[in-house]
Amino acid sequence: MSVLDIPTAEVFLPLLEPARYKGVWGGRGSGKSHFFGGLLVEDHLAEKGLLSVCIREVQKSLAQSSKRLIESKLSDFGLGEADGFKVFRDVIETPGDGLIAFQGMQDHTAESIKSLEGFKRAWIEEAQGLSSRSLTLLRPTIRAPGSEIWASWNPRHKKDAVDALLRGATPPTGARVIRANWSDNPWFPAELEQERQDDLRDRPDSYDHIWEGDYAKVTDGAYFAKVLSEARQQGRIGRVAADPLMTIRLFADIGGTGARADAFAMWAVQFIGREIRVLDYYEAVGQPLAAHVQWMRSRGYTPDRAQIFLPHDGATNDKVYDVSYESALRDAGYSVTVIPNQGKGAAMFRVEAVRRMFPSIWFNEETCAAGLEALGAYHERKDEARGIGLGPNHDWSSHGSDAFGLVCVAYEEPRQAQQAQRPRAFTGHGGFLG
Repeated sequence: MSVLDIPTAEVFLPLLEPARYKGVWGGRGSGKSHFFGGLLVEDHLAEKGLLSVCIREVQKSLAQSSKRLIESKLSDFGLGEADGFKVFRDVIETPGDGLIAFQGMQDHTAESIKSLEGFKRAWIEEAQGLSSRSLTLLRPTIRAPGSEIWASWNPRHKKDAVDALLRGATPPTGARVIRANWSDNPWFPAELEQERQDDLRDRPDSYDHIWEGDYAKVTDGAYFAKVLSEARQQGRIGRVAADPLMTIRLFADIGGTGARADAFAMWAVQFIGREIRVLDYYEAVGQPLAAHVQWMRSRGYTPDRAQIFLPHDGATNDKVYDVSYESALRDAGYSVTVIPNQGKGAAMFRVEAVRRMFPSIWFNEETCAAGLEALGAYHERKDEARGIGLGPNHDWSSHGSDAFGLVCVAYEEPRQAQQAQRPRAFTGHGGFLG
């Protein structure tokens, strides 16, 4: 058997020991894909007959897989047919009738996934794109004795399935998960260093995500990517204090109807002169109305100080509980306004209202972080076959974004005589200086 001498960055050493789950998350240039590619070749050389699969959520062609990277590793290590490695168009055969396959999880069903039973290595590439469905199918399938599931990814959102599994509050027992960035790579190339420096200079809003592995503040192609970037550059995302003399306006979106809707999002804002000051954000899934009311009261948004604004379906009665959000919140003592349906094209009407109003909006970043993440991820659903847009994508980000759209739809520009002086700068204590 050939003996390999594989230089390994120190950051990856914890992953050389056996573990059911191994994960590496971080930014560009860390070498995480090269590490797993080399480790896969090493494992196949050490264990004859090993079966492995390299997974992506969507793989339309082998050009999107890691096959070429693994081929380059075989070349670097001087391994070929004499060592039992044979490269074919779709697969790579390995010593002792072993195999490395390349597949897209989106193509699998509950029945077809059984074809991977007996595989002992599953490497999920670009794992941030793996759906919860795919992860649920894959995990019990890779169950042979000594099997391992590997994941490498650049995080997008903490709600992504791989982040929830491997970086959540209760990761799998014994999981080995590390962060690796360009600064951990002793062989980081000069060409990438120049790109990194350029991004640091030219793309400060996306730099931390691209190079340092932080969650994405905005998604490429998101509706509000440009206006969010401008707001950060202009200092309108930072620290904002509530005016104690002004009413708090609470704008909500409900992911269903009735007092027990599955999803609920709410923004707390104040309209002060020509400013919209965004103070707070709240979201919950599967919680009853009482939980939302408790949050409002815990933040000081009591009926004597706050008004609530609901979308048109806030007046619809739940079929089981025969109560609407509007009536239930009125019973809790709140003043409630139901905003009429904007009609056909309502979603895009709200998007345009947000874009138009954004130069006048200021955010308290600490309490609105989750809401800002939702705004940064809200994007159009595409028909890839026809190359056309199908309107906003209804995913986790849509509830917070729809609620924020109501803020901007409901805002009425004050009359000249009622205008308050525009605040010019933040104070060090979270207020504004005129």
